Amino acid sequence: MTFSRRGALAAGLGLLTSSGLVRTGFTASAQQPNHPDFYFGADLSYVNEMEDCGAVYRQGGKRTDPYQLFADTGHNLVRLRLWNNPDWTTYSNFNDVRRSMGRAKASGQNVLLDFHYSDDWADGDKQWIPKAWENISTTEGLATAVYQFTLDTLTKLAGEGLMPHMVQVGNETNKEMMGRKDWKWETRSTDWVRNAALFKAGIKAVRDAGKATGTHPKIMLHIAQPENAEPWFARAAEAGVTDFDYIGLSYYRKWSTQSLDGLNAAIKRLTASYNAKVIVVETSYPWTNDGADEAANLLGPDTLIKEYPATPDGQLRYLVDLTQGVISHGGVGVVYWEPAWVSTSCKSRWGTGSHWENATFFDFKRGNEALPAFGYVRHPYVWPKKLWSAF
Repeated sequence: MTFSRRGALAAGLGLLTSSGLVRTGFTASAQQPNHPDFYFGADLSYVNEMEDCGAVYRQGGKRTDPYQLFADTGHNLVRLRLWNNPDWTTYSNFNDVRRSMGRAKASGQNVLLDFHYSDDWADGDKQWIPKAWENISTTEGLATAVYQFTLDTLTKLAGEGLMPHMVQVGNETNKEMMGRKDWKWETRSTDWVRNAALFKAGIKAVRDAGKATGTHPKIMLHIAQPENAEPWFARAAEAGVTDFDYIGLSYYRKWSTQSLDGLNAAIKRLTASYNAKVIVVETSYPWTNDGADEAANLLGPDTLIKEYPATPDGQLRYLVDLTQGVISHGGVGVVYWEPAWVSTSCKSRWGTGSHWENATFFDFKRGNEALPAFGYVRHPYVWPKKLWSAF
């Protein structure tokens, strides 16, 4: 996810009052246990920056550590993005990610480290080569750079006891990895000789780092929107890119041609076609159409699905229904994108505040009080008799 583009009812979660109104908080002790072999994740890449900007997260009116709050409500995976050398921000670089990984580990959660292989946002619309590698002219040279950067990063983290549980080799790599800005993207077809070499280099680095440190992190490849995944993975397989453990999908109804049923069907087909399991590694849904600042909401009314209004209950029901669909069709995880990117007085390149405060898990109308969406994790889902172990 970037800025460039972009069930069961609440009664089953104990979220209705006697008058039938939805509470805007939740009680973790009232929730059901989640399944030990399913990933319930949250991308918390923005938390350090938001807290440095003065953000306060609350549960029951009291200030809380967001990492611990996600862990206490049953989340077991923290996703974190890593840029190569982002000279436009001091966040999502190695030092910031290391800080975040320490917080995740302290809370008892696993980490999914997301290599963008860029100095800026890489996504389904753009994949920009890092500045330090712009003058490398050969595919072999770029593959070496990818391998060494990945290996060095993971080796450093392992040396500090922070090896991630899972590694994304690229982020929403619908387009050719590490593209150049002078390419004619409108007419360019992916060079799968080049593309495969870069993916194989990243994958080999993860495997080699795991062997050297005795940690063996899992590998994910990630495509934006389910309708793009099957053709992409078919071409990747033809090019010899086959050594991965997970298929990661972004699913935002606003940018996808597929309904939830279409997402579920794609998960089922991908699971049957590849020796890998599927995780919806990015999704999100608004709990209000209002905003708290001048930064426009990326998920406005045009993102809504009829059955799920932009209310705290609508957000919760969307997550419950999406998750049940993932479970029922063979998927092994759901990761929510940026549930803690709340509004602050800090400025970005796009405005003051957050473009996502209406789709977080925190109610800006009530001092960033935790929303009912947290309860989706411990919902009493219908599980298959035998769930493939995600861990």
